Order: sequence, then C-alpha cells, then structure tokens
Amino acid sequence: MKPGIVILAELEPALRDEILAIQQRFDPKLAKLLPPHVTITGSSGMGPIHARTPITELRAALERVAAATPPMTLALKRPMQFMQSQVVVLPLDPHGPIRELHDRLLTSGLRYEQPRFTFTPHVTLNLFRELPRDELRALLAARIATPVRIASISAYRATGPASVEKALELELTGP
Repeated sequence: MKPGIVILAELEPALRDEILAIQQRFDPKLAKLLPPHVTITGSSGMGPIHARTPITELRAALERVAAATPPMTLALKRPMQFMQSQVVVLPLDPHGPIRELHDRLLTSGLRYEQPRFTFTPHVTLNLFRELPRDELRALLAARIATPVRIASISAYRATGPASVEKALELELTGP
C-alpha cells in the first residue's frame, strides 16, 4: 500500500461476508490486509491523504464531510480487470451520491497526493495474486446482487508496504 491515508467504506455484514469469501478464495493476502470495503480515495480521484496529517486535522475535516453526507445504497457493477492488470474490482457508478462524497473529501482542505487514475469507486476482489486464466475467468464471472450500503467512512493509515491501521471511523449523518 502506498504511504498515506485512504478513505474507505467498510461493507455491512451480509455483503462483507460474501466479498470476504471471494477474496479468501482468490486473494488470501488481500483478505487479511483490510476488511472488505468500497475504496473511495487513495487510488483514484484523489490520491492518498498525506501520511503526516495530524489525526486532529483529519478528524475535523472528516467530521464536516460526514455531517454533510447522508447514508447511501448503491449497486455493484460486474467485475472488471482494472487497467489491463490482474487487479479485479466490482466498480460502482462514479456519479451521484458517491461522487458528492468524494468531492466533499477532495475539497475538505486535506492535503493529498496526485491520483493515479480518474475517480473509480470500487470493491477490490483481487489485488496481489497473479491469477491463472481459469481462475481469472471464474472471478470475472462472479455476480453480486446485494447492494452496497455506505453509512460510515473509515480512514486507514499505511504503516508498511502491506500493513495498515484504522485511524478513525465516522457515521454519515447528513440530511
């Protein structure tokens, strides 16, 4: 994981368990790194928030964002390979409420690194493993009918190349 702080929305129990089972089958290393989640910032749209951001500054900015953002329910799209790589994600429509959340984070006053990609909210299914062709086909054929409910956001700080710690979690309480 790149140095810095990323913003995620951890999945609720039923969907979390379904995604975790897929990650454990196809990418056990990913399954152990983070709970199943929607990636909101860090790899796309806005890069990671600067690693040295004080927790008080992070909390103040994220509290304003959470207070302005209502919970949302979103549909997952079909799995896709990300940028001709072995990374497989379940994308979400980057417009509507999740874009509004992202844009609030972007304009929150927090300093962040340059993004590598345009805003692509997603649930990662495979990140670390190079999948054999038959496993890749099987993963791309997976279908998830359960919608994603985003009712909170979490900030995770990279503590090493493959380790993270949760810095804080806030409920979305907007109108």
